[in-house]
Amino acid sequence: MTADRDADLDAASDAAATSPGTLYAARLSPHRSLSRRGFRFLMAFTGIASAIWSTPFFLAHAWPIVGFLGLDVFGVWLAFRLSYDQARAHEDLRVTPFEVSLAKVSQKGERREWRFNPLWVRFERDEHPEFGVQKLAFAERARRVEFARFLGADQKAEVARDLASALAQAKRGPRFA
Repeated sequence: MTADRDADLDAASDAAATSPGTLYAARLSPHRSLSRRGFRFLMAFTGIASAIWSTPFFLAHAWPIVGFLGLDVFGVWLAFRLSYDQARAHEDLRVTPFEVSLAKVSQKGERREWRFNPLWVRFERDEHPEFGVQKLAFAERARRVEFARFLGADQKAEVARDLASALAQAKRGPRFA
C-alpha cells in the first residue's frame, strides 16, 4: 500500500510487511475524525458553553437545570470516550503464497486468528450498485469470516482490489528467482 492512502489502512508491522514472500499486509482500523486535540477543544467549548447557559438558571435559583446541563457535558464526554475505546480494535490481514491470515483484535485486546490456504479460500465481496462494497469475507468449506465491517464502502473497495490482486498472485504460486 502506498503512503498516501488513508490512515485507516495502515501498513502492518514492518516485520510483516518486509518479510520475504509477503504479497499483502495491512492493518485495518476504525476511522476517528476527531483527534485528541480536537476532543479537548470540543470538551472545553462544551463545558464553557454549558457554564454560560447555566449561569442565569443558577442565579434564578433553578438548581436542577444546572445539574442537567452538567449531565449533558458528561454525556458528550462519555460518548467520545467510548468511541475512542472502540477505536483500539483493529484487524490484521496478511497474504503469502502459502497462507492467508486474518487476525481480529478487539478493543479489550482479545485476539482471534484465522488461517486459510490461498488455493482453497474464496474471497467474497457483496457489492450494492448504488452504495458500493458492503461486505468482505473469506470463505473456506463451511467456514466464513467477515472482516472490515467498520470501513466505508470506498475503503472496502480499495482493500478488495488489493486483496484480490494478492490472492490471484498467491494462487499462481511462489516465484523463485
